[in-house]
Amino acid sequence: MNYELLENSARNSRLGDVHPAVKLILGLGCILISVSSESFLTPLVIAVSISLITVVFGGIHPRMYLRLLFIPLGFALLSVLVILFVRNSGEILFSCSVFGWLTLTVTTGSINEGTLILSRIFGGMCALFFISLSTPVTEIFTLAKKCRLPEFLTELAMLIYRFIFILMEQAEMIYRAQVMRLGYMRRKGAAESFGCMAGTLFIHSLESGEAVIAAMDCRCYTGRYASLGEQGVFFGQALFGTLLYLSVMLCIMTLSGNTQLYGGVIP
Repeated sequence: MNYELLENSARNSRLGDVHPAVKLILGLGCILISVSSESFLTPLVIAVSISLITVVFGGIHPRMYLRLLFIPLGFALLSVLVILFVRNSGEILFSCSVFGWLTLTVTTGSINEGTLILSRIFGGMCALFFISLSTPVTEIFTLAKKCRLPEFLTELAMLIYRFIFILMEQAEMIYRAQVMRLGYMRRKGAAESFGCMAGTLFIHSLESGEAVIAAMDCRCYTGRYASLGEQGVFFGQALFGTLLYLSVMLCIMTLSGNTQLYGGVIP
């Protein structure tokens, strides 16, 4: 289901006619600028702008985009919460005692670092979703072959990408069957059910791999997959717009310098 969601969204995107190389340059460029920025402003600008490009120009439904965005953002928020209470530098803003022996302290330095990390994650995540929701995987693999990447790496990535979602769907089916049989009502039963599911998935992955090899041999597999990706037709204008956008983001990163939430611009 996740595989179909991403692939259908990428296939139906309004940016489908744009050459995949341009979309990869835009997405990867935004990721590099986001993780390289010393200010939280630049990744936030990238996150907002690239999200608007994905939703408005790509035709992705805003509700679906937000649902996808909240999944990794939740893990990022948990990581930032740990940083808030671990990094102690600067003025103390909040402090409380837990269990009488543990003191949790939030300082200006921890907020600055947490804000910067969260903005970097947010900007890179939005750029990655732009690539996923606008570029089908077949086009990415076709482009990788044209860039002279080793074919065995490309074909291995194709198989891994496909089998990830096959195993996820199989795990979801097994989990639902176990829940219907009250397999997770108690801790001991939950551990046993999880172990059975893991063992079943391991056996299923081996059987699926053997079935794929047998199917490829029946189709006269010679060690190379055929490239079926279709390349977009818009390249020149889209590349110019992409380079202009990245140049603007670089200017914003340079002008913002080391702007922090507390303390302003630090030289």
